[in-house]
Amino acid sequence: MKKILVTGGAGFIGSHLCERLLNEGNEVICLDNYFTGQKANIVHLLNNPYFEIVRHDVTMPFFIEADQIYNLACPASPVHYQFDAIQTIKTSVMGAINALGLAKRTKARVLQASTSEVYGDPNVHPQIESYWGHVNPIGIRSCYDEGKRCAETLFMDYHRMNSVDIKIVRIFNTYGPRMHPNDGRVVSNFIVQALQGKDITIYGDGKQTRSFQYIDDLIKGMIKMMEAPDEFIGPVNIGNPHEFTILELAQKVIEMISSKSKLIFKPLPSDDPMQRCPDISLAKKELNWEPSIQLEKGLLKTIEYFKLLLK
Repeated sequence: MKKILVTGGAGFIGSHLCERLLNEGNEVICLDNYFTGQKANIVHLLNNPYFEIVRHDVTMPFFIEADQIYNLACPASPVHYQFDAIQTIKTSVMGAINALGLAKRTKARVLQASTSEVYGDPNVHPQIESYWGHVNPIGIRSCYDEGKRCAETLFMDYHRMNSVDIKIVRIFNTYGPRMHPNDGRVVSNFIVQALQGKDITIYGDGKQTRSFQYIDDLIKGMIKMMEAPDEFIGPVNIGNPHEFTILELAQKVIEMISSKSKLIFKPLPSDDPMQRCPDISLAKKELNWEPSIQLEKGLLKTIEYFKLLLK
């Protein structure tokens, strides 16, 4: 039985990770300040004697004994991370420093949940890990994009200077049950609007592309990376390489829900990337991982979740 700390453990991704780690027979400590995480995401785990919750902000040091640390704490949707941009970048940078300091002291392996946003609005397609990105350092998204880029820098420097045992994954668009209904992400937006019979909001002309991976595929990829051999530290892309336009996604959601919602178009937000698709050759080679759940199957499970939530 490993003792595993998950920062941001009450969030969308964190709660699924906590659940999976418990099911695999580990002791799990969930650390969250509930800025975007919700107790409702983890309430079903509270009766497990090997599950523990700590209310804490990762910008402050934390002292916990652990064998592994998954550093997920950070608001990840534009609505939430732009709400308090300074706190967002502090969470990424100081949260990384505190997680790495803990890993150094306890000799734990620590995994950084980085993001496809480190590639910015990419000039290379699909995005490969060796691509350095095309990021605006002073835009409205920079608090998140640059915060995550700096966190990767810190992880590499702690590894080089202090021999901290690190792993870095770059997470691409992920969806599934327990997404926040008002987080502004495209999948949850479209499903909620369609279920409520409201107009579906598309920013720009809808021709921009995204690749969507279901939450279960992501969790498998993260755990495989945590358990990978010492010499493979990443970064590695974890995402679904099947690309869809935003218009295609909207039409698919309307069709699956049999909604009468109409499409309305609004201006594209500043620095919104036109293309987002991972090259997952490295994950296939080093982790023997690739996503197995296709969009329609994942959307069906997500729609059923939101139907219950919105009752």
